[in-house]
Amino acid sequence: MHPDFAPAQRGFGLVAALFLILVIAGVIAAMARLAATQHSTSSLALQQARAYQAARAGLEWGISQFVNQKTCAMSLELFALDAFEVTVQFIPRPPEAGVVLCTVWATAEYSTPGSPDHVHRKLEAVLEEDAP
Repeated sequence: MHPDFAPAQRGFGLVAALFLILVIAGVIAAMARLAATQHSTSSLALQQARAYQAARAGLEWGISQFVNQKTCAMSLELFALDAFEVTVQFIPRPPEAGVVLCTVWATAEYSTPGSPDHVHRKLEAVLEEDAP
């Protein structure tokens, strides 16, 4: 004699457990990736702020050179500030109404272009001085 009922199916619990493990592993991987992205983003933001300050220091140096020398000769000055390469460029402009004009560009750069931690900031100021 055979019983009239079919044997109970087994294995559904194992499939559900494996599915749950895969979902949890995916969530953990996504969280790890977000944490790494957030760290690199905040690190790059800090470097950008430092590049701005380095460019600003170069611009202030350029302004002081113009004020002390009372002239704007075409020149290019390079110097290192912390890990940044700062370039200050003086560009004379045609005088207008008895005023000597000078454009000063200050550029701060960290690392080489194309690298993931490359930062570049450029500031500009137009200075004027009464013509002698």
